[in-house]
Formats: sequence, C-alpha cells, structure tokens
Amino acid sequence: MTPLFTMAEIRAIEHAAAQRLPDGALMQRAGQAGANEALDRLPLTVNRAKLLVLAGPGNNGGDALETAAHLGHAGAQVTILHFPPAGTPATERIDALQRARLSPASFAAINGAADACAVVAGTEWTLVVDGLFGIGLSRPISGDFAALVNAVNALACPVMALDVPSGLDSDTGAIIGADAQGVAVCATHTITFIGDKPGLHTAQGRDHAGIVIVNNLDIGRELFPAARAKLNDVALFAHCARRRRHSSHKGSNGSVAVVGGARGMAGAPILAARTALTSGAGRVYACFVGEPPAFDAAQPELMCRSAQEYDFNSAVLVIGPGMGSSAASAEMLASALHSKSPVVLDADALNLLAGSEALRAQLMQRKAPCILTPHPLEAARLLGISTGEVQADRPFAARALAERLAATVILKGSGTVIAARDGTIVVNTTGNPALATAGTGDVLSGLCGSLLAQGWPEWEAALAGVWLHGMAADDLVTEGAGPIGLTASELIPAIRTAVNRLAVHYGT
Repeated sequence: MTPLFTMAEIRAIEHAAAQRLPDGALMQRAGQAGANEALDRLPLTVNRAKLLVLAGPGNNGGDALETAAHLGHAGAQVTILHFPPAGTPATERIDALQRARLSPASFAAINGAADACAVVAGTEWTLVVDGLFGIGLSRPISGDFAALVNAVNALACPVMALDVPSGLDSDTGAIIGADAQGVAVCATHTITFIGDKPGLHTAQGRDHAGIVIVNNLDIGRELFPAARAKLNDVALFAHCARRRRHSSHKGSNGSVAVVGGARGMAGAPILAARTALTSGAGRVYACFVGEPPAFDAAQPELMCRSAQEYDFNSAVLVIGPGMGSSAASAEMLASALHSKSPVVLDADALNLLAGSEALRAQLMQRKAPCILTPHPLEAARLLGISTGEVQADRPFAARALAERLAATVILKGSGTVIAARDGTIVVNTTGNPALATAGTGDVLSGLCGSLLAQGWPEWEAALAGVWLHGMAADDLVTEGAGPIGLTASELIPAIRTAVNRLAVHYGT
C-alpha cells in the first residue's frame, strides 16, 4: 500500500532528515536517484545518448544539476540549461552547481528561457530531465518559462520529471494557475522523492506525471507520519472477497433495488441493475419512477417494479440513476433515506440532496451504510462551489463532502478520490479515458450496491467498486476495445470477470 504525503508533510520529513545528515546529502541522493532512473530508461548505449537537463533556480534545479553531473560521468552526452536564482542560492545548490561544472556535462550558452527554446528544439534528444520547478512552486509558470515548457511538451522523446512535473501542484494534481493560462511539463515518467504525492495521481496529474517511481532517499521510516492518504490497492479490500460456497443460494448473496428511471431515462437504472446482477447480487430489482417495462429483454433475470410500490427496507438501495428531479422523486429519496437499508446515492439523488437542506439532514442522521458517487459537477452542487473549484483540489472536495454529509464519498474522475468520514482518502489507480462516456457512473453505482448486498463493509465496497470498475476498463482497452467508443454496457461482463478473478485469487 503506497502512502501519499502532502507538500507540508514532505517538507517536515525533509527537515527532520536533514538534521541527521551532512549538509546537502538529500540533494546528492536525489541527484544519484535521478541519474540512475534516467540511465535505466535510455533506449541507447550511454555514450550515444543525448540528454537535456533543465535546472531551474530553486532546489529542484539543484537536484537536476546533481543528476546531470552523474549522467555526465556515466558517459552520456549531457547538455544543461541552467537558470540561476535571482537571490542568494542555498549552499547545497551552490555545491551542486560546482559538481556539475566539474563534470563532463556541458552548459548551453543562453540568455534566459527564451533562448533556451532554440536549444530544446535544435537537437534530437534521447531524454529530457525536468528540474525547473519542484513542489514549492506557488505561481503559474508564465512568460519565457511557459514557452520553454511548451517547447519541451512538443518533443517526441521521453521526459523525466524530478519530484514533480514543473507546474503541477503536488497536493491537488491541478496545473498551477490553470485559470491564468498556467502550463505544466508533460512527463512520460516522474521520479518523486521522499514520498509519493496525491497530485501525481489525480486531476491532471495522471496526464502530466506519467509513470511514477518513488525514491525515499534512504530516509528512516520513523520520520514519516501516519499517512491520511493512500493509493488504492487490492490489499485494502481483498480480505472481504469470498468464494462461492456450494451450499449458497440466491438469498445468500443479498438483494439490490435500483431506484430511478423517470420517463425517457430508463436506460440508467437498467445499466446499474444489470451490473449489480452480474457482479454477484442474488436478486436485483429495477424500480422505475416512471412506468416500468414488463421485463428487460436483454437481462430477463431482472425484476422490474414500480418504485412507488417497492418496500425500501427489503434490499440494498441504489437510488438516483435517471430518477429525475420531480417532487415524487424527492419523496422517494426521503423514503429511501428513512429506511434502514444501505444506500448508494448517485446522479439525480445527489442533485436532489444539493437542493434540500432537509434531505441532507436526513442523510446525516442515518446509521446504515451510505456511499455517494458524485462526478465533479454534482460535487460542486453539494458543496455550493464551482466545478472548477472542485477540480482545483479534488482531495479537499472529497474530504469536505464525506465529513459534511457523514458518508463515504467517491469523487469520480481521473484519479477517482474515495473519502471516508474521518478524513482518510484513497486515490484510485485503475481506469482510463474509456470511462469518459455516458452510463459508466450508473455501472459503478450498481457495482457498489452489489458489493454491499454481498456483505462488504461500506468503505471496502467503495474501494473495491472503484478499483474493479477501472480494472474492467483497463482490461478492455488492453484487448483493443477502446478507449475511444467503449460503451458503459461493455463494462458489465468485464466487471464480472474482474470480480471472479478477485474471488479466485483472494477469496476465503
């Protein structure tokens, strides 16, 4: 299980470690780690490799200078674009610069970042090392440096970022100053130091960080605080997986009722209900706010009912897909919240919650398990802020919702964030752009409901639901079905395969 640390936590660990080590030891270790990773990534023999190292004005630039020195001594053809600090540099950075000057690496003669763009574009580089700006960047990259970043992003060669891609917020995954036309380096891989960071795995982080490698710089584990954030991993929920007993029957595996399907929106609850059935629930009811169909021709095992006539205390409830925002729908949501059943709230149920203080108060008083699955716009409505503000700090938004509504929250999107009511967050690692299509959220809600019905605890059901949902998409893309044009219904059999694989490998 990989812990995730905020910038403040990383700074505290770094400060504590520096008290025990000689001056500059951590920067030297970072430089050696960066060089080792770069050498491992080279597709050519070292002496034929042409490497460009961008060394910015801060300590991230010091890491880059140390990296460049090691790469030069290893025999690579290293060119350094060096941008000295405006003020007095740290002693360790001065020492790093001296070592780089004494190494076989060469410094390009440039007059600022504008000239550097010509250097970037003028050679067919084997690899670019980004050490422009680290986790301490507080302002958007602009002007000549923005032009430099854009020039790097236009290259076809691999780009390795040191600690964090320049311009990316390591806590949130947002591009710093995106509203002000901020930019960030698009790395093919990132070697991040001391500990992993949430921003490398959510929002724009997955597009900009690429493959993430963590190097703790040999800092003792006793200096690391207990992490309040982790990457999602099978180890977090595998203990809940169960193999099917020969003596089991449909009642052994629980019942799910999907409530939704107002006029013209019958497809959403059908997707959720089909997923609940094929992921293991013993019985599944599709309960329609509008006129229910006699049966689902593609999945006749589903039992179609009128939502108004269904007993909400008799099954795990997945409420919201295609439900609409009518007064009748609001009454149904109130009835569901009043029930003693576990609930998964999605789509229109979340919009109704956002518009009703009474419904939110009712939700917060529930004792039974509750999972909310908002996308960023639904989360924004619930928090009373803009979608941009949600996306600017996804971990904060997920935490705020979980604490405010006393529920487990799944904030969907690239690097889905799962938040517990105690402030713990987990960032998911599975999934891909194939999920960016209508109906995939309905599939996720049905899967979470199915796991709850099979006896999974609320937290583990959310973690496993998100992980399995993303893994199904990953499997399909690996097989060539997507990411472009993959449909939500195609996920359902792939989820069944993933659920069974989990049970075989980890079930008791």
